[in-house]
Formats: sequence, C-alpha cells, structure tokens
Amino acid sequence: MTSRERVYQAFAHQQPDTVPVDFSGHRSSGIAALAYRGLRSHLGLPARPVRVYDPIQQLAIVDEDVLQRFGVDTVEMGRGFSRDNGDWQEWTLPDGSPCLMPSWVKLERRTGEWVMKSSADTVLGRMPDGALYFEQVHYPFIETEDLGSLAQAFEECMWTSGAAAAPPGPAGSGAEGPRNLARGAATLRAAGQRAVIGLFGGNLLETGQFLYRNDNFFLLLAGEPDRAAAFLDKAVELHLENLRRFLAAVGDSIDIILFGDDLGMQTGPQISPDMYRTFFKPRHKLMWETAKKLAPAGRGGDPARPVLRVMLHSCGSIRSLLPDLIEAGLDAVNPVQISTSGMEAQGLKRDFGRDIVLWGGGCDTQTVLRSATPAEVRDHVRRQVDALAPDGGFVFQQVHNILAGVPPANIVAMFDAVRS
Repeated sequence: MTSRERVYQAFAHQQPDTVPVDFSGHRSSGIAALAYRGLRSHLGLPARPVRVYDPIQQLAIVDEDVLQRFGVDTVEMGRGFSRDNGDWQEWTLPDGSPCLMPSWVKLERRTGEWVMKSSADTVLGRMPDGALYFEQVHYPFIETEDLGSLAQAFEECMWTSGAAAAPPGPAGSGAEGPRNLARGAATLRAAGQRAVIGLFGGNLLETGQFLYRNDNFFLLLAGEPDRAAAFLDKAVELHLENLRRFLAAVGDSIDIILFGDDLGMQTGPQISPDMYRTFFKPRHKLMWETAKKLAPAGRGGDPARPVLRVMLHSCGSIRSLLPDLIEAGLDAVNPVQISTSGMEAQGLKRDFGRDIVLWGGGCDTQTVLRSATPAEVRDHVRRQVDALAPDGGFVFQQVHNILAGVPPANIVAMFDAVRS
C-alpha cells in the first residue's frame, strides 16, 4: 500500500498492511525545536538549520530524511508553502542555539523576555527568559465585546492571528491568495503519496477562551446563555465563510481536514455533556457536514477517493463526549490522551473503535517518553499498538508533541517499535 492508501484503510476500519504513522502531520504530533537538533544528531543525519514553523509552541519542521527514516504516512499541507529563504528570519532558541523563524512573525526583544506582536503592534504573547513557549497575554473581548469586529479580534489574539495561521504566512491572503493556496497544496500532493492533512481550526469553545479568557467564557456559558449563543453563531458564520474559501482552493488536494477544540482536562471534560449538546454539538455538526459536502468522494477525478475526513484535535479526557462527537459527524480524534481519566486504550477501542479513528494514544508523552528507558518505551508502544491497531481505525501518533528534554534514543525506540 501507499501511505495514502494505508490511511484510507484506517478510516474504512479495515486492517491495512501495517500501522499508519503520523509524525508532524499537524501541530500536535510534532517535535519541539529544542529536541529536533538532538534527534537528527542521534540519527547520524547531516546538520540542517532548524526551522520553527510554529513560533508559539516552538515546533520544528521535520525534514524529509527523518520522515523517511520513521516511515511516516502523513504530511501537513503547510509543507507546500514557505519554501524560499525570504520566508524565514534568524532567531535564537531558549537554549541559545540558532534557528529560523517565519519572517512575518513580529518578535521583539525586551528586557528579560521576548514578546510577540500583532500587525497593529499589540503585544499578544510573552516568553520570559527561561521559558520554552509564548504565553497569551492579550484577550480582545476581556473588557469590551464587539461581535461586529470578530474577524479583527482574531488578528489581535495570539492563537488566532497570522502567527498561528495554517498554512503559515501570507500565502492565502490578498487577491491571489486562493490561487496560491491551490497551487501550493496541489504541488505538495503531487510530490508524494502521503495522506495530506489540511489544518483549518474552526475552534468554538477555545475561541471563546482565546477572546474572553477562560474564566470569563465559562461564566458567559453558564450565566448568559443567549449572549454565549450569539457569540458562537457569529464565530460559526466566520468559520463557515473561511471553510468555503479554504476548501474551494485546497479541497482536491487534502485527505483530512483538522478542526480544533480542547474539550478535556486530566479528570474529565471542561464542560458537561449537556452543555456540549446545547452549545457546541449542533455547531460542530454544521461545520463538519459542510466540509464533507464541499469535498465529496471522487473529487479530483479519482473515483476511488473517499469523502474528506474530519478530524478533531481535543486534548484531555473526553470519553463522555465521544458519543455526541461521533453523532455530529466526527471521523477521527487526536491525540487520545491515554493518561487521563477514562481514556484507556483498551476501553476506547472496545467501545468506540468501530465508529471513530483513534489517531494517537500510541505513546504517553507525559511520563513514559520523557523518563522511561528505551526498552520501556518499546514495551509500552507495543502494548498500545496491540490494543488499538486490530481491524483498522488507528493511526499511530504519540500523545501530543515531543517536548524539549525528551531523550532522542526514546524517540527512535518509540517509532521503531510501531512496526517491529
């Protein structure tokens, strides 16, 4: 099978020839820039400039030689863009090592910290010396809510601004934006046989948290439901407008579209199932059904090609929400955070394995990958794969990104164990 066919089989809940593998196919299956240089050295690969494509989380672009070494079956659509030297600027990682950062990200050095700014010079995020990531500090709706300027508010929020755009950079902006998007995505798809993931976003709960701040948005949901619904309706309106434009350009080139909404915590969902059904399920359903209608089976002239698959990134314990997510039309969920309450691999596979693709859960990154021995990592991964892989419906991914400080030997042990 090709990589693409392997992933298609997983979505068909049929056993592929081997377990499909995702590494850096989206922004929660990648690797911190601080860990990437050490991984390349450990693998004996030539040194290359580290390119930080996600400045907030400090994630590195994983080069083709590493993807081949680990037999990776996926690729993020953003890899079709930012291919010229002019798309990058020199920067320094928190450990003092050099890297390249996207040229359009506005970074400013201040006493004891770096700040990330919007195009209007609002400070969106800060990274104090000694920290490894940028933290959001500006919430556009924290004092004054203006639903009429929601699009502008997105540009004044760290997690929804151009710094967090996918694909990154100005590729999709301006009159030539749709054509540039279509050209870059089509070129990437034609260059290989990996399944292409298009990052879209479409966050709802998180968008409220990004704009109002977590505490304020929870109070809005609980205390002013009509006002919360009006905000969510406006957000969906904007998301659908962007979704139609996005899929008109790249729908023929991608296999999976990734939405985001972190719904879970360590102990359970952030909101009750009833609150999910009231505020979010019908809106998720609308967006996900729209995506599938805009990218039907057989698109791009390939009669064997399935409908666009919808995946949701949601961290934490979301077991109690899975029946509603599936009913709303979700095809796959990542990162399957197995260390949280109710998210054990065997139970998830037993109860939901016929209805949804478990895209992740392959290796616990909170404890095992970071602190176990390579032999312990291998044993852990094999147990996870044995539980999740039978009869398809599984794509291997570690639970969220590989963070700074993870031993490279453990990373190699993890990927080598998947198909051993």
